Amino acid sequence: MGADLHCHTRLSDGSMGIDNLIVLAKKQGVETISITDHDCLAANVRGKRIGEQHGIRVIPGVELSATDHARGRKAHLLCYLPDSPDRLEGLCRRNLLESKKVSQYMILKASLLYPVTPEFIIKCATGSTGVYKQHILHAMMESGLTDRIYGDLHRQLFSPDSENNVLREGSYPEPKEILEAIHDAGGIAVLAHPALYDSFDLLDELIEDGLDGVEVWHPSAQEETVVRLQKIAKKNGLLMTGGSDFHGMYSVGSVSVGACMTPDEHLDALLSYKSRKRRRLAKAAKAAAKAAEEEA
Repeated sequence: MGADLHCHTRLSDGSMGIDNLIVLAKKQGVETISITDHDCLAANVRGKRIGEQHGIRVIPGVELSATDHARGRKAHLLCYLPDSPDRLEGLCRRNLLESKKVSQYMILKASLLYPVTPEFIIKCATGSTGVYKQHILHAMMESGLTDRIYGDLHRQLFSPDSENNVLREGSYPEPKEILEAIHDAGGIAVLAHPALYDSFDLLDELIEDGLDGVEVWHPSAQEETVVRLQKIAKKNGLLMTGGSDFHGMYSVGSVSVGACMTPDEHLDALLSYKSRKRRRLAKAAKAAAKAAEEEA
């Protein structure tokens, strides 16, 4: 059946709670998911417990924010199965603090342009670790200023080409720093949706730095992009993952859990990756020790 390894909940910029997400996955026939909230690991423990109650496997995950400063672009790295998730908590806190600074600016500017108050926007983000663009649009919908999250008003507020945009991007750690933090926590590092942020040059750099995988199947990836990413992954021995990037009613377009999936063979490769890597390292260390003995 495969797995949807990219889902968000109300803890970040999704509209659905953990319980309802897992029930939806079951209704959709998706047996394995990963909750990858932005810079937030809080869903993993509860998600695993609720998943077990419903017969759904929940793989620990998180989506970490980065900034590719050289190219002036956002980047996201997915972390799966960290052995020591507590080692990522400090990074998550710093990222969320930066996110809150950005959101405060956008909230205040939006409230000056439209008849909504900052307090009402924040209320629409109740339960989240931050205030995201979707929450600002949610407040606009509640106020009767628009009938959708993604439409003309979203473009006016958040398109760089709009004269009245309230857009401000945060400055997060470099992708290489995020990659190192994931590995320090014993996690598997996967570059999220390269097509969405045009991260192909960054992908090449991160491969050199020890990237473990790439998100091949994603709503933003057209068929030719999927083929391109598969070729890159096979050439460089990368894991291949996929997910819907589900956000509930905050999703771009009609996207439900299971809209994009990680095929079974690639799910198995992800789940066995760390044990296979340890065996390779042990074998290499043994070969090096033997070579040293022979030289002596």
